[in-house]
Amino acid sequence: MADLDLVDFAVDYAREKGASYAEARYEHQIEEQFILKNSVLDALYHGEDSGIGVRVLAKGGLGFAATNAMTRTDVKALVEDAVKIAKAAHRKDPISFAPEEPVVTNWSVPQRKKLSDVPVEDKIEEILHVDREVMALKFKLVARYFQQANKQIDKYFVNSEGSKIRSFSPRVRMFYFLTLQHNGSAEQTSQNYGWSGGWEAMDELRMRERVIEEAKSMQNSLEHGKKSPEGKMDLVAGPQVTGIASHESCGHPTEADRVLGREASQAGKSFITPASVGQRVGSPVVNVCDDPTMEHGIAYYAYDDEGVKARRRYLYKEGIINEFLQNRETAAILGTRSNGAARATTYNVEAIVRMANTFVEPKDWGVDEMVEGVKFGVYMKSFMEWNIDDKRYNGKYVGREAYLIENGKVTTPVRKTVIELTTPTFWGAVDAVGKDLEIFHAGFCGKSDPGQALDAALGGPTMRLRNVYLR
Repeated sequence: MADLDLVDFAVDYAREKGASYAEARYEHQIEEQFILKNSVLDALYHGEDSGIGVRVLAKGGLGFAATNAMTRTDVKALVEDAVKIAKAAHRKDPISFAPEEPVVTNWSVPQRKKLSDVPVEDKIEEILHVDREVMALKFKLVARYFQQANKQIDKYFVNSEGSKIRSFSPRVRMFYFLTLQHNGSAEQTSQNYGWSGGWEAMDELRMRERVIEEAKSMQNSLEHGKKSPEGKMDLVAGPQVTGIASHESCGHPTEADRVLGREASQAGKSFITPASVGQRVGSPVVNVCDDPTMEHGIAYYAYDDEGVKARRRYLYKEGIINEFLQNRETAAILGTRSNGAARATTYNVEAIVRMANTFVEPKDWGVDEMVEGVKFGVYMKSFMEWNIDDKRYNGKYVGREAYLIENGKVTTPVRKTVIELTTPTFWGAVDAVGKDLEIFHAGFCGKSDPGQALDAALGGPTMRLRNVYLR
């Protein structure tokens, strides 16, 4: 670790140079990842990076600068650059931050098997073992791609209001892509799982079992799958489907910077406006949350990158647009308080409004109960493809593993079920929400310019949608 006194010095020096507010965020990241293609080690990467980013408010402007040169001279120059940028803005509408109480704390994520204690050779061998097990099924798996990544993140955050926060966050990610052929037809799948913690993730996420189960379901679909039915019918959507819908059609459109038009030329707009709070967007059984404090979710954190305490955010509550994801700047504009949604990928970019672990809040229905209430429909357990417009209003989801439901029973597999509908139509059709919450499906959430692709978890329980159009 570098001399962390430089972080405190940066904030003090910024105040001397005329900043009305200053913060400094030091980060040290160790990253390791490898790729296996058809049992061959195709790539291996180990990287280490550290540095400090400084952000200031001065004369109503906001300035940010960063460096990986951790000397007193370099940090002084860095602060002077940030203050100069802020003062040069000459804003007619001064930027301000919503108030927050100072926090002094130290938090970390526990690891049962420390990432630093497991040699990369052992990690590679464990994934090779998964590959060998799936090949032992004797299916015609013509392409197998496994990518494993893990990261260790140390941070120290200081601001001029008195906050001083140390943290340590280890993360594990497992992505795989399979292509299976049978009788001239092909089935593909891509799955992405994430964990906040140590190498115990491989056991806790049941990665071996998941890959085997996925391959078996692909083979079953190829051997026995029928064309998916078309028309209006009921849909039972599995946790992976509810998770991607939560992320794309709730998480993104409730980001306050997007609501304010800040992301229009980068990641897109939102169908939601600042006046939309209180408007209905779904049925009364729908609660869609974003919660950084979900244990072991890949986007876990106790305090965000502005030093604000994390909490569960109810974005859609009982089908109503309830709150936006906020940082301190957007909260000041909208006359509210930050709810701890400011995150950055690393020290050299500003923290912006981001999702963390986004999911449908579970209720008390069993999957069998939901299926029993369907006379004719489809159980879409997982998806292969999705897309949504830049306002997050018109969405499309294509099933990977799906089954026909007939007279309350799951019967034959069906292929390429497509549901295409608006966000209010999707959430408005939900009449039952299960208790089988899964939060370990992972994604990369992309925003901003320069782009920031950040860890995010997406999940939920199984849900039932009534009378939606499938094709």
